[in-house]
Amino acid sequence: MEKKTRTFWIVVFKLLLVEGLESTRSYDYTKYHSMDEIYRWMEDVERGNPELVSSAIYGHTYEERNITLLKLGLQNPESREKKVIWMDCGIHAREWIAPAFCQWFVKEIVNSYKTNKKLEQILQNVDIYVTPVINVDGYIFTWANDSTRLWRKSRSTPPPGSGCYGVDLNRNFNANWGTVGVSFDSCSNTYCGKSAGSEPEAKAVMDFVGKLVNRTLCFLTIHSAGQLILLPYGHPEISAPNYNELVSVGKAAAAEMKKLHGMNYTVGTSPQILYANSGSSRDWARLIGIPFSYTFELRDKGEFSHLLPEEQIKPACEEAFAGALSIITYVHDKTYGTLPNAAVTTMTTTISGVAMTIWSTVMVVSLTIGVLM
Repeated sequence: MEKKTRTFWIVVFKLLLVEGLESTRSYDYTKYHSMDEIYRWMEDVERGNPELVSSAIYGHTYEERNITLLKLGLQNPESREKKVIWMDCGIHAREWIAPAFCQWFVKEIVNSYKTNKKLEQILQNVDIYVTPVINVDGYIFTWANDSTRLWRKSRSTPPPGSGCYGVDLNRNFNANWGTVGVSFDSCSNTYCGKSAGSEPEAKAVMDFVGKLVNRTLCFLTIHSAGQLILLPYGHPEISAPNYNELVSVGKAAAAEMKKLHGMNYTVGTSPQILYANSGSSRDWARLIGIPFSYTFELRDKGEFSHLLPEEQIKPACEEAFAGALSIITYVHDKTYGTLPNAAVTTMTTTISGVAMTIWSTVMVVSLTIGVLM
């Protein structure tokens, strides 16, 4: 009887694996998907790839929806503590190509890690945390009808005396909050909220990633549009201690992206190539000590902007995957000693990073009270 029961459950388990695998293979990655479809896709990916994929709910939105991530990683053969790479998408609701890319990224990893030895090595040393949609409430709102399609912010209720909902979550992080490139008008698309981390979505990321900061090598946040690779900092008075390396790694990623479809991605800080801003997740990640932090602004340069047509999902995601993998490979190889002088460079960056964190903290306080050093 026990043998029959065991055999039964083995068969059930195999059927579930096949069902999950077939479901992810039949998923159309060249279409935009609703939040319900994305949630179901996440469940299918996890069920179909239990040796690689797990999930976690690490926060809730203002409207009490789950903020869920997928963790991609293999068991370390030497049982060493693994490093972490963070990726998130969909912090701005209307930027549909971003969640499409996070799904594409997971698909590419799932489909290639068994045959790509380098990728297998990376996944044995590093866990990659992927959040397809952070701003779940806002994303769902953009699917309501044509009039809501270009909604950008979260969906928190208006402050007293206002009728305007939501906060720009990428102005709400604790990084020189409220100093430049933001609005305190709740009706503005760049409204930064009532305080740093006032929004549950931003706080969820800060709480979760903050606990992993000593293990986190890289923070990637995916947006659109403009074809940019942005590095810290958004405030023009602050420079990252490893600025030159951030530029070099970013330009290498842009070169890989251009190889696929000839699209040019510009690399630099936000004040250099876009505009000054404060309170971004990218800046927050670098300020707390994560050495590599980038914002990808995917296609295009203005023709379609946030309404990128579905026929461009595939090429946009292909080039973005090449860029993300270029950065991930670099930070992995640097950490695990396969780059020239990696140990020396790592030590220098770490020491500089501590000094920069202290100095940046002083800057945050000074800028908040209106005194520039």
